[in-house]
Amino acid sequence: MPKGLAVTGDAAADQLLNSDPLAALLGMLLDQQVPMEWAFMSPYRLKERLGGLDAAEIASMSPEQVEEVFKQKPALHRFPGSMGKRAHAVCVHLVEHYDGKADHIWNDVPSGDELYRRLREIPGFGDEKTKIFIALLAKRFGVTPDGWEEAAAPFSEDTPRSVADIFDDASLQRVREWKKAKKAAGKTKQD
Repeated sequence: MPKGLAVTGDAAADQLLNSDPLAALLGMLLDQQVPMEWAFMSPYRLKERLGGLDAAEIASMSPEQVEEVFKQKPALHRFPGSMGKRAHAVCVHLVEHYDGKADHIWNDVPSGDELYRRLREIPGFGDEKTKIFIALLAKRFGVTPDGWEEAAAPFSEDTPRSVADIFDDASLQRVREWKKAKKAAGKTKQD
């Protein structure tokens, strides 16, 4: 059985990530230009502010309303306006294509290529974010459709290079050290 995510430093926030597919998807969405802990803590704070975490409820709000929730102190992202609107767009996409359920993206997906295609259609999910999330689904949650390794490469490797490789404090430190070494060498996570 894979070990779940343990990235926020907060047991309740990590539990939400491990039990609520929307929380994991939104955490991945927000994982840019902020520390991983902050990005993956934000779904928990969003749930507190809204009294629940439901894609249909968020989609029924206006983008501006979601933006305002993101801007409340402490802000849910370094760029709360744009990321609040992007989170709203993700929830609208989920309602329109997956009955408002994030896990419908990956439940019973026939292949890694199809999972990649579905995730790339989500607002805010570029190539690297999609590959990392496929690796996260496989390594942390056991979602391993045929071909997931190729679809997630190089994040499917054992090298501790992304949030997909974090399941405790020691693994978080290994990922940080690896990223620091790559940055010092002028390389990216995919190198």
